[in-house]
Amino acid sequence: MIREPQILACSGVLYPPEGFRHPGVQIWQAMRLADVRRPRVCLVATAAGDSRELIEGWYARAGSFGEAELSHLRLFTQPNVPDVRAHLLAQDVIFVSGGSVINLLAVWRAHRLDAILRECWERGVVLAGQSAGSLCWHVGGVSDSYGDDLDAVDDGLGFLPFSNGVHDDLADQPRRASFRRFVGEGTLPAGYATEDGVALHFVGTRFHEALAVLPGRNAWFVEPDGDGKHRETALPARLWTPPPT
Repeated sequence: MIREPQILACSGVLYPPEGFRHPGVQIWQAMRLADVRRPRVCLVATAAGDSRELIEGWYARAGSFGEAELSHLRLFTQPNVPDVRAHLLAQDVIFVSGGSVINLLAVWRAHRLDAILRECWERGVVLAGQSAGSLCWHVGGVSDSYGDDLDAVDDGLGFLPFSNGVHDDLADQPRRASFRRFVGEGTLPAGYATEDGVALHFVGTRFHEALAVLPGRNAWFVEPDGDGKHRETALPARLWTPPPT
């Protein structure tokens, strides 16, 4: 089946409310976008240093969302599959974990994953991920990879010609203000920010809609106003979670 290129760029759920029933539900959203009965889904956890704990937890979460063929790509200390390109091209969904986007980009480029992932995207493999796994597909964004003071990252993969702000409503870091300041002053291009539990769905390079796993959340389009500041437009997110069982 031929699919259009799709990206699901997520903030994740850092602070689930009491009674939240769907940990990892943005994995389910990515699976649904693939639109196949038994999707092949590969986790890439480079941003977390291929953490064994993270990988094991991901299998438990992803396995709870229905029938799927799950795998992971580990790059430390060497790839765990004999042919990285063939393995990734065989997937329906590639899901990228959070962590350090700076380290992710460096390691991916050393392993030529930047070119491989572009080929996957162009062939219709759904690219998805949370936090660093959201920032990486864009031109750049705001990252705490160097420290909590936050820095602008402007050397993302650039599949999407926008900047990206994740965890836009995070209370203990000035991500919202920093992202808007960098866009306003021209350090980053215009782009999209997501609150906790919100994802951006792109078809090709076109923003399609914002999807939420928590009610009442927004994405935001942020652009320069021409005077060194910014203007923003709220993009209410559609709540999309698994039906009750």
